[in-house]
Amino acid sequence: MTKADLVAKISEKSGMEKGDVQDVVEKFMEEVKTSLESGDNVYLRGFGSFIIKTRAEKTGRNISKNTTIKIPAHNIPAFKPAKVFVEGVKTNVDVK
Repeated sequence: MTKADLVAKISEKSGMEKGDVQDVVEKFMEEVKTSLESGDNVYLRGFGSFIIKTRAEKTGRNISKNTTIKIPAHNIPAFKPAKVFVEGVKTNVDVK
C-alpha cells in the first residue's frame, strides 16, 4: 500500500476530502520525523512506537580496496509494533 492508497482508503472510510486527508497524513509523518530528530520517541498506544536505536561502533571492510574501516556509533529510527498489532498480523496473515 502506498501513501496515495492510504489517503484514498481513509478518505473513503471517513468521508473527508482526499486533500484534507493528504494534509493530515503529511503533518503526521512530519511530526514523527521532527520528534525523532529532536531525540524524542513517539508512542501510539495499540499501534506501536517510533523509537531511536543506537548502533554500536563496529569494524567493516571496504571490499574494493581490501581494507578495514571503522564505522562509528550512530542512531537510526526504528518502529516497534505493539503486541496487539503483532498478534493481529500473526493470526490474520497467511505465511507465504
